[in-house]
Amino acid sequence: MFAVLKTGGKQYKVQAGDVLRVEKLDAVAGEKIQFNDILMVDTTVGAPLVAGAAVQAEVIDQIKGEKTIHYVKRRRKHSSQRTKGHRQHLTLVRVTEVLATGADKTGVKAATGTAAARVAAHEAPGAAKAEKPKRAAKAAAAQE
Repeated sequence: MFAVLKTGGKQYKVQAGDVLRVEKLDAVAGEKIQFNDILMVDTTVGAPLVAGAAVQAEVIDQIKGEKTIHYVKRRRKHSSQRTKGHRQHLTLVRVTEVLATGADKTGVKAATGTAAARVAAHEAPGAAKAEKPKRAAKAAAAQE
């Protein structure tokens, strides 16, 4: 059984046993995660997602991709040039199971990117509120 899943703005065709390099996820090595954005399972095509379908996977490691070099050469007669390097943060994942139904009852943590995890933690009830800087606190006290 295969599935097409969406994560990190990309789509992957997977089946049990596949190893993927996906955009960085908020998970540690050895943790079990579940991808819930499934576009297709075998012959079932979602509109846009297949309801109740999921792909479970195990996080192998957090890695960095290959280095890409960006070379910039500016106008003639100025002899100005610059190189910039970048290594993308990736998560290495092994697919363990493709579920066509019953994904909501498994209790496995949903796979979320690090940016989504930071936003969720920030908006969570009971999250620590940042205190105002001293200058803002003095200004508020002076107005009262």
